[in-house]
Amino acid sequence: MSAEYAAFGLAPAMRAGEVLADGGYQVHRDFVDFIVDGRPLLFQLTDLDAVSPLASDVPPAIFTAQVRSLLLETDAPLEGGRYVIYGCPECEDLACGAVTAVIQRDGADFIWRDFAWQTDEHADLERNGYHGIGPFRFAGAEYRAALDSLIDGTEAPVAKRRVLLIGARVAVLAKLAAALRAIGIGADITGDATHVPADELRGYGAVAFGRAVTQAERAAVQAAFDRAGVDVAYVDGLAPIVPLLVAQIEHALDRRPAEQHRLTRLVAADGEAGIEVTSPCRVRVTAYRLDRLYRSHTQDVFDGVLEPGSHRISLDAKAVKGESFVVARTTGSVLVEAMAR
Repeated sequence: MSAEYAAFGLAPAMRAGEVLADGGYQVHRDFVDFIVDGRPLLFQLTDLDAVSPLASDVPPAIFTAQVRSLLLETDAPLEGGRYVIYGCPECEDLACGAVTAVIQRDGADFIWRDFAWQTDEHADLERNGYHGIGPFRFAGAEYRAALDSLIDGTEAPVAKRRVLLIGARVAVLAKLAAALRAIGIGADITGDATHVPADELRGYGAVAFGRAVTQAERAAVQAAFDRAGVDVAYVDGLAPIVPLLVAQIEHALDRRPAEQHRLTRLVAADGEAGIEVTSPCRVRVTAYRLDRLYRSHTQDVFDGVLEPGSHRISLDAKAVKGESFVVARTTGSVLVEAMAR
């Protein structure tokens, strides 16, 4: 079969969790994405909220079985030699829809072809095929080495997703911890991390400070993590608004290099949000603010697909009145900025 060779690799990715306006939750998922010719394959699929089968929260035996399946060491799970490449991040049920493709061997090489959106056992390529994607021919040694690395201990599939919360407002911290746990991020609350054993500190990917935490208290916490040799992200909470703080923490936990992001820049100033994206994707922009009585207000100000490049989005003057903040989201990342005055 003719197909030009493409470079194959793997990289940690995430589906950002979220506290929804109606009180619901969108779960956080860490997974391993497929990198084709240096860019995530998911970036070729506009506005797709999905994760690969190589998710961090599946049991080890199932994770290993998924890897072996992609190596064609087991029978294809779907008719026609088709495999799920990306599926529903909430339930992974085929009925919710999935991106599937035929995976086959050609000599030592592996070929991915006939990508399609599939909701039942049969894939209709004419109606639901991704005709602009693939086929991809991957050199067998490179392909096998990348996938084998996930189960032979040479590559860690995901980053840490546990956060330590430190602040004076216990009620806010409790609500924030509950929200983080609901979307799949571990959270613990403490007032002093200086006596926490180093082994426990190594389990955290981020530390979030409330606005009332003093510089001396922050320095003591940072010193504790430094002594433990932990490279952790530090978050300065912008305001006691739980969805806003969740977005800040999601951003802090995302340690991927810039080339693996669709949403790369957010600027909030002069009643506008400046946004840069690297590939077509759906972007949602939400404004949060505190009024004079310290009550929080939320307003969705934009929800649409943006083409690659820079974009300026006008914000409702009421949405950014007073102390206000802007959150921009794609399915794979989130950025947060305080409104500059």
